[in-house]
Amino acid sequence: MANTREIALLRLAAQRLAGPGHASAAEAVRWLTAAQAQDHGGAVTSVALRTTGGTRAEVEAAFAAAEVVKSWPLRGTLHLVAAEDLPWILALAAPRVIARSAARHTELALDEKTIGYAHELTREALAGGRSARRDELIAGWEKAGVGTSGQRGYHILRHLAMTGVLCFGPLSGGEQLLVLVDEWVPHPRRPEREEALGELALRYFRGHGPATVKDYTRWAGLTAAEVKAGIAAARPRLEAIEADGVAHLMDPTTPELLAANRKEAREVLLLPGFDEYMLGYADRTAALPAAYASRIVPGGNGVFQPTVVSGGQVVGTWRAVGRAGRRAVEATPFAAFGRAAEAAIPKRYAEGPYAR
Repeated sequence: MANTREIALLRLAAQRLAGPGHASAAEAVRWLTAAQAQDHGGAVTSVALRTTGGTRAEVEAAFAAAEVVKSWPLRGTLHLVAAEDLPWILALAAPRVIARSAARHTELALDEKTIGYAHELTREALAGGRSARRDELIAGWEKAGVGTSGQRGYHILRHLAMTGVLCFGPLSGGEQLLVLVDEWVPHPRRPEREEALGELALRYFRGHGPATVKDYTRWAGLTAAEVKAGIAAARPRLEAIEADGVAHLMDPTTPELLAANRKEAREVLLLPGFDEYMLGYADRTAALPAAYASRIVPGGNGVFQPTVVSGGQVVGTWRAVGRAGRRAVEATPFAAFGRAAEAAIPKRYAEGPYAR
């Protein structure tokens, strides 16, 4: 039996936000399996916070080395994944999103012929190891007669990504460039479907647990039957604890990891807005009191604010202020920061992997 505050601390340990970080950016992403990434700068910070080096440069190097890529593998949402994992996660989770997009494609007059032509143009533009900015690729479609206005360009791009044609790879000028998956990821893993279902569930609970079946169902975006099959396959390698009468699954070593690093887990953290510590769960109340939930998503607009975490609990929000090169942190408490947190916030920002 565990209380919700203990669940939050265990999650910090599981996600490697407390305790020893991963040796590389690729290992950090692989451990999380997929890390939400619609805010590119925040995603880089999230990964860096989970590595021993703790630098943005090593995350960017992982993009350049084709170790980490960005695509729409889960729920039709941008995530970072280890490059070799992209094809099998797409095969598992993308078809449902593609099917749900059919009505919107009809509204936009995007038929198979149009998307197929954009596919051909994309291969011509990127073949031979070439890359392109998103706006360059879409402009090429437009020039060739494929209309891209009114979200057509975005939906074509996302469809080609979810069908495994392209992904975001190396950086140029701070922007990830588009590349062909079959060239950029020459040695993909392709487990059989049943194995893949079990692996996705196992890796989620290892990297995010303690978490519930509902948490995993929301995160993976799979059907109830797929979730059941995956958890059944993974269950022998997981441990269960109960909190508020609900079973939570996790890696068996997570309690030991927290025990060895409990002091660090109680310290102050500054997390980006779309960090997996918030976005990785359907129920966030272990770390975020329900009364303050609207404070991190003002107006319910889906844009998550960066959070201040202390003792595993979200206690406020923060933002960078000032001009580039001379930025500082401004934090807003939900109630009041204690003296220790007040002193720790600027220190954490000054030492952390935040965009300057």
